[in-house]
Parts: sequence; C-alpha cells; structure tokens
Amino acid sequence: MNQLKGKVAVVTGVSRLKGIGAAICGELAKAGCDIFFTYWTDYDLSMPWSIEVNEPQQIKERLDNYGVNVYAMELDLTEQEAANQLFSTAIEKLGKPDILINNAAYSTNNDFSTITANELDRHYMVNVRATTLLCSKFGQLFHKKSGGRIVNITSGQFQGPMPGELAYATTKGAVDALTITLAAELAHKGITVNAVNPGPTDTGWMTNDLKDYLLNKFPFGRIGEPQDVAKTIKFLVSDDANWITGQIIHSEGGFQR
Repeated sequence: MNQLKGKVAVVTGVSRLKGIGAAICGELAKAGCDIFFTYWTDYDLSMPWSIEVNEPQQIKERLDNYGVNVYAMELDLTEQEAANQLFSTAIEKLGKPDILINNAAYSTNNDFSTITANELDRHYMVNVRATTLLCSKFGQLFHKKSGGRIVNITSGQFQGPMPGELAYATTKGAVDALTITLAAELAHKGITVNAVNPGPTDTGWMTNDLKDYLLNKFPFGRIGEPQDVAKTIKFLVSDDANWITGQIIHSEGGFQR
C-alpha cells in the first residue's frame, strides 16, 4: 500500500469527483504518494457535464483521508507562465515532484466545416503547449537520476478516425509524438515518459443511448471506468515499470472501433 511513499505527484485536470483525474489521484494517494493537483473551474462549468463548484475541495478532502499531503491549485493552463507557476507552487508546498500526470484536456465538437482558428488555438494551448511546457519544466527540475515519471493522457487518435472532433484529434494526436521524442530525451535523467489511452470511459458525460451503443464494443461486457486507467497509471509510475518508456498504452479493455 505504500509503494509510492515519499513520492510527490503533480496531476493536472482534477476537478470532477467522477473524473479520471480524481481516480488517478486516489490510486496514487492510496499507494502513499503526496498529491499536488490543478483544476480550472471555468472550463468545466462551460461544458455540458458541468460541475459543482466545491468538487475540487471534495476531492482534496477524500485524498486527505489517505494520510498523505495534498494541495490543490486552480490554474488556467492556457496562460504562458502556467508551468512556472505550477511547479514553483508545488515545490513550495510539497517539494520537488517525482511524477507528472498530464491529464488536463480541452475538447469541443467541430469538424472540417465548423472549425475556427480560435477554437483550434484553444485546443493547442492546453493539449499541446501546456503539456509540452509542463514536461519540459519537470525534466529541468528533476535531479534524482532515477525514478522520474511522466504519463500523458491520450485518446487513441491513431486507433481510428474521430469524426466531429477534428481539433481534439489533431492536438491530442500530437501528444503521442511528444511522448516518443521526450522519452528519448529524458532517459539519461532517469525519467520514463509514456502515454495512456483510456478509451471511452464513463465519467458522467455519457448519455444512456451512447452507453448502449458502446457496450457492444467492449468484449468484457462493460464500459471503462476511471479506476481502470488510474490503476494502469499507478503501475507505470511505480518502480516495477522502470523499463517501460516511449510507449502509447491502450488501456481500454479491448474496445473495438
């Protein structure tokens, strides 16, 4: 239960109790890891699923129950200095991090006929720029020679087309390329870099009709849950995974497109 005791993890995009980010934090905290997480309320409030404004605080309180140190920070990752602000605060509150989980994402529906420069820029700033700069800053700050972990959340863009999500598919697809190149660049510092695709995951956004449609595509007879990907990530950040890097892992229960 304490395999990550003494480690510090930074997790972005943790705002909803049913979200993947909250599940990741929970699995790491159960393993003894201190948690620094970020959230951005304005984004979630603008989405169809929305949130209760106190959900990040509720997440923090749940994590506190595991007896680890927890700090939550509201942060707009589209700001140019967001990476510097995040790590300076994380170091002040919990110390230098050993683990970075880039879970935050920006996603709206669009296709070739509706996409705009402004909307593409919004996707780029969170999904590509912020992720890249956070990885860069983490790598610069890590000096332990071993045990560094970066996990990026992707969405299986190269498993098949994603009609109606052109900006999201384009920018999240870049995360796969980023992961592979960073893995080569950061190996000498003792940092592994991997990406995880959780597949369709029931975090509260799915309609009943969509669930019925997706269910037949999962050979295990159920839809993915946040804990499924969270457990995969807990393994990837553990010492047992120190020989795994540069991989795009499809932790999606055999989902058939």
